[in-house]
Amino acid sequence: MKKDLIFLGIETSCDETAAAVIKKTKSGKVKILSNIVSSQEKIHKKFGGVVPELAARTHAEKINHIIKRAISKSKCSFEQLDGIATTAGPGLLVCLMIGMTAGKTIANFYNKPFYGINHLEGHALTMGLIKPIKFPYLLLLISGGHSQFLSVNGIGKYKRLGTTIDDALGEAFDKTAKILGIKFPGGPMIEVYAKKGDPQAYNLPKPILNRSGCNLSFAGLKTAVLNCSKKIKTKKDKYNLASSFQNTINEILKVKCQKAFEMFLKDQKNLKDLNFIVSGGVASNQSIRKNLKKISLETKFNINFPPVGLCTDNAAMIALAGILNYQAGKKSNIDISSQPRWPLDEKAPFMKGAGLIL
Repeated sequence: MKKDLIFLGIETSCDETAAAVIKKTKSGKVKILSNIVSSQEKIHKKFGGVVPELAARTHAEKINHIIKRAISKSKCSFEQLDGIATTAGPGLLVCLMIGMTAGKTIANFYNKPFYGINHLEGHALTMGLIKPIKFPYLLLLISGGHSQFLSVNGIGKYKRLGTTIDDALGEAFDKTAKILGIKFPGGPMIEVYAKKGDPQAYNLPKPILNRSGCNLSFAGLKTAVLNCSKKIKTKKDKYNLASSFQNTINEILKVKCQKAFEMFLKDQKNLKDLNFIVSGGVASNQSIRKNLKKISLETKFNINFPPVGLCTDNAAMIALAGILNYQAGKKSNIDISSQPRWPLDEKAPFMKGAGLIL
């Protein structure tokens, strides 16, 4: 690389309005110059979940201000940018379009390269904001909308090893929280409740635990939680159910990670550095982190988590993905459309719905 590269990233795939400016120096060091995230948590709380039209309207109201704050805090100007990267999908279409319109407008006005970034690629590459990780590596992406094991073989080179066939893990946490009467967004509060309860109080199911490779299923577990909740009489019962739910998740991940390790090693027989990256919003859960660290210690894999603030949706990861795509020789794609569905591994079969062969 002949010069420092500076990219503006924009993220509006769901209910965070985010903008960030990232620099990658000639020596390869990555610096976060600014990373602004505006949450819509208070707006959606009274509805018990994200309302797409309301989220899009809020993005439209905030996007200019958030971008200006990111630029101002970075102490860069729009003219100094080497490119613009914006989340193009997957996500809520009406929300994606707000960020895409803003990013394309800036790119056109200042004549800068534009990259429509896959949100999942942002999560897949997040660890690069902290330290360089050599390809290939195994990724566990666990968020509100996605739960996947992926072999990350390079920029644009992703092989899905396993995915959820129904609910994403973050969705299971949020729905369990709602069942327990925890206000939106309740997922993170499950961990708080779990610390006060008995993880062995309820015997909950572990769907497809020893079937279907490292694919995941959480719908049956969620239904079991709902059935158990009908017998709850005390606050302690709620704590126990939350603790049992989280413990069951950890037991599922233990088995499925071991299977993913085997599948990854089968493809990467001569690999010396075995790196395991865990990213996405649910990677913020400290109990899950502790569990996955223990699993990795029992193998030859080196586990890495992004800092908690970079696990949830942010624009820094989108800006970095833009820089890495630019460096990989990908062409500016300003004609790209917003895509509500956009798998990282486009060759992988669609795995949701009834009638799946497990």
